[in-house]
Amino acid sequence: MTMPPNTSDLAPSRQLKVSIGGIQKLSLVDYPGHVAAALFLSGCNMRCGYCHNPELVLPEQYAGAIPEEEIFEFLEKRRGLLDGVAISGGEPTMQEDLPDFIRRCKKMGFLVKLDTNGTNPGVLRELLQENLVDFVAMDIKGPLEKYSQIAARPIDIDAIRESIDLIRTIPHEFRTTIVRGQLVPEDFESIGQLVHGADRFALQYFVPGMTVSPQFNKRESFTKQEMDQARDIMSRHVQECVVH
Repeated sequence: MTMPPNTSDLAPSRQLKVSIGGIQKLSLVDYPGHVAAALFLSGCNMRCGYCHNPELVLPEQYAGAIPEEEIFEFLEKRRGLLDGVAISGGEPTMQEDLPDFIRRCKKMGFLVKLDTNGTNPGVLRELLQENLVDFVAMDIKGPLEKYSQIAARPIDIDAIRESIDLIRTIPHEFRTTIVRGQLVPEDFESIGQLVHGADRFALQYFVPGMTVSPQFNKRESFTKQEMDQARDIMSRHVQECVVH
C-alpha cells in the first residue's frame, strides 16, 4: 500500500517571505556533481545588462510566485531521488526568510547549493555559521573597479571582498560571464588576484538573447583565443578553471 507523504515537514508555522519565480525540477548542471532541483527566486539588487533572467530581476516582468507549499510538496515526493536543491535568482540573499526556507530544505535531508552575487555578506555569514549551505557559487562581475559599471548599480566593494573570504571556507565556485566591451582578457589578472587560491573558477561565454537590457541582445562574448588567454591567466590563480 502506498503511504501518504509525511506532511510533518510541510506545514510551516507561518508563511515564509520568499518569492519563488521558477523551478527546474531536475538539473544535472546547477549543482556540480549532484542531481538537484533548481529554484529561482525573484528580485535582484543589480541590473547587469547581459542577465538572461529579466523576469526575475525587473519588477515589471516578475513571473507569478509559486506558493512555497507547492515547492515543499514537490520536494517531499523527490526524497531519495534528488541529492539537493540549488537556490538561484535573482539574488536569493535579498529574501527576508531565506534562512528559514533553507532550514526546511535541510530538515528534509537535501544538500543546498546557493548562488549569490556576494553583496550581502551578513546573510552569507549567518547561513555558513549554521551550516545551512553545502556549496556556494558566487558571480564575480569583473575587476573591482568595473563592478558598479557592469552591475549598473552602486556596489559596496568591501562587501564583495568579505563574501569572497567567507565563501572560501566551504566548497565553492566563482564565475564570470564575459561580454566583449565590458571585459578584456587582461582583466583576469586582477580577478585572479581577487580570488587567488579558490577551488574552482568558471569562465562563461555570454550568449545573445533575451536580456535585462535590450542593448545586450546582440552583444558578443570573447573569441576562443581571448577565452583561452583568460583561462591561462586564471589557471595560475585557482585550483581548477573551466569554460562554459
